[in-house]
Amino acid sequence: AALKEQLKAKVQETLSLVADDGIEQSGLHIWSFGDLPDHFEQKRGSYSVKAWPALVDEKESVAIRLFDSEHEQKKAMWRGQRRLLLLNIPSPIKYLHEKLPNKAKLGLYFNPYGKVLDLIDDCIACGVDKLIAEYGGPTWQEEGFRQLHEKVRAELNETVVEIAKKVEQILTAVFAINKRLKGRVDMTMALALSDIKAQMNGLVYRGFVTGNGWNKLADTLRYLQAIERRLEKLPVDPHSDRARMVKIEKVQQAWQGWFNKLPPVRRDDEDVKEIRWMIEELRVSYFAQQLGTPYPVSEKRIQQAMDEIVL
Repeated sequence: AALKEQLKAKVQETLSLVADDGIEQSGLHIWSFGDLPDHFEQKRGSYSVKAWPALVDEKESVAIRLFDSEHEQKKAMWRGQRRLLLLNIPSPIKYLHEKLPNKAKLGLYFNPYGKVLDLIDDCIACGVDKLIAEYGGPTWQEEGFRQLHEKVRAELNETVVEIAKKVEQILTAVFAINKRLKGRVDMTMALALSDIKAQMNGLVYRGFVTGNGWNKLADTLRYLQAIERRLEKLPVDPHSDRARMVKIEKVQQAWQGWFNKLPPVRRDDEDVKEIRWMIEELRVSYFAQQLGTPYPVSEKRIQQAMDEIVL
């Protein structure tokens, strides 16, 4: 895995050199290249080179690049297709301003994670992700992209409004928690408050809307509500809180050691990210059991989930 990572740029360069049929392109703003093959193969003497083409997000445009694995191709294709859609649909910002309640607008404007327009762009990108998922994922066919484009054009405005409402609730919860964390700190609660700050930094950060994903926004709010319940109980029984926190720390250390061994290309895969969400659910079960978890969770189940993932 380390060798693959080290040689990644060289492999990419080699793939580009053998792709002499013009499959790689850059500076694209529309789907102007017909159907994109799901893989590319070319014979060179006694061996053949196989590569997987995908759209790549280059911010102001997209490019077609070749990858040395189907795994990397799929991840790049999602982001590249999201960018191409964003380049070809009207911005939902005006609609958002018209339809979003004033309270929600204020909540977004008091965003502590960068400029409000960056947050709105984050909501829009998250909305596109939701619609791509509903369509069944990215498409390699020109006609498929046309259909996906029509779906996104028709449904993005309402989708972004719903996402922005959830984001406002999340930011309101963050504001309330930060308010409680300020001021004088009792030494018996200092470690717990430090743990809570670290947890919040992992839940809500610049780019968290797309980073956490549309399907995790409601859960993110629940995790913040669990923090609020924990803060209510903390002054009453800091020793019980400490005992639960020690258990969480052990699980997190095991997860961190396991995560660090993963090849970088695997670290943002859905099955890997799900382990991290399981730890959040474990926190809910320890500190705010009344909020409930969507499935049974324990230290043992988290360890089993890590063991079952093939590296």
